[in-house]
Amino acid sequence: MRNKSIFIYSFWIFLSLVFCCNLSVLAQNSKTTYTDSLDPSSAKDAISYKKQRDIIDIALLILHKDPNKRLDSTQTKSMKIRLSISPIIEYTISTGFTAGLAAGGAFVTSLKENTNISSFLGAIKYTEKKQFLLPVQSILWTPGNKYNFGGDWRYLNYPQDTYGLGGFKTTADRNIITYKYIRFYEFALKKVWKDFYIGLGYQLDYHWAISELDVLPGRITDFQLYGFHPSSFSSGIALNILYDSRVNSINPEGGSFFANFKFLQNSRRLGSSSKWNSVLIDVRKYLALPHKNVLAFWLYSVLTLNGTPPYLDLPGTGNDSYNNAGRGYMQGRFIGKKYIDLETEFRFGITKNGLLGGVIFCSAGSVSELNTNKFETIFPSVGAGLRIKFNKFSKTNVCLDYGIGIKGSRGFTGNLGEVF
Repeated sequence: MRNKSIFIYSFWIFLSLVFCCNLSVLAQNSKTTYTDSLDPSSAKDAISYKKQRDIIDIALLILHKDPNKRLDSTQTKSMKIRLSISPIIEYTISTGFTAGLAAGGAFVTSLKENTNISSFLGAIKYTEKKQFLLPVQSILWTPGNKYNFGGDWRYLNYPQDTYGLGGFKTTADRNIITYKYIRFYEFALKKVWKDFYIGLGYQLDYHWAISELDVLPGRITDFQLYGFHPSSFSSGIALNILYDSRVNSINPEGGSFFANFKFLQNSRRLGSSSKWNSVLIDVRKYLALPHKNVLAFWLYSVLTLNGTPPYLDLPGTGNDSYNNAGRGYMQGRFIGKKYIDLETEFRFGITKNGLLGGVIFCSAGSVSELNTNKFETIFPSVGAGLRIKFNKFSKTNVCLDYGIGIKGSRGFTGNLGEVF
């Protein structure tokens, strides 16, 4: 109950800060031009947007201003960036209280050709556990979706709880690993068929200043058994195959489908600490239900094929690109050379104006064991969450989820944009 009350309190602080931030921006832009507006291409679009509400509309109403001034049905669609900026206060099981600033944007690169929405998301955060995070992620679609560019850059100074390898670990196996980390991922893909792309990418993961804390004298941890090193460097080329029919990756609509297959080869010639390779499989299906509800399915798996990845590069709960897999478990609660996660989520509206929505989700994951390299356990989770429309034009939601796992794992996670 204490965690619940803490979260509710921080949630209201978060909303207050969002309002204050947007109020200050809107006060400086009291005319008809707003940095977040997307001018609809038809009167039908304008009517639809008028019926919707987001946090910025609420801020305008508080200021006794007309939210409909964000619309102009006489103009064509704009290529301007729909930008959302807000201070944030969060509470999650991996970080404790977190304070910082988040910014997200969405835009299109062409109005003449059918082009998906490009997006980026960045943040700067400092947590109760003395973690510093600076992530920046981006997806760029060129006109006509001829090319797709993806980036994932981040810097972390990150004390992190770790429990060792495999699915049998309990809270008694916990200790802390502290490290500094730089990630640099970039991909370039070319359309070869409708919604089908193929290309190459580069991935760099550099950890240094690695040390273990809270280890009792005489105890041998899994990190030590696996191979402790004060630093690790993974550098490799990836073959990337993508099918993506989503128009908006921030909030995919029912009927869309996403599948990504990536083969990664890390090489000593590129500076890697060790030679190893892996395959990533990421499949997402979105079914359209009545009343604009959506039933979503997600398969996420990373399988080490050969070699020995550094300990901090092993896949596991919360170690995907957006730290979303396995809600209800903290990042790295279960790790191994092989990881698979299956998730299902029902997304539904709460208010007719689209301001509030909700989700119910469940998942089942498994990691390989250190000695056998086989899947021997399953760790399920269930949960529910609230969705608050942050920007109705880019369909960006503030996502607040609470998940319950096994072995005492439970807690909140937050996102700007849907979990998958």
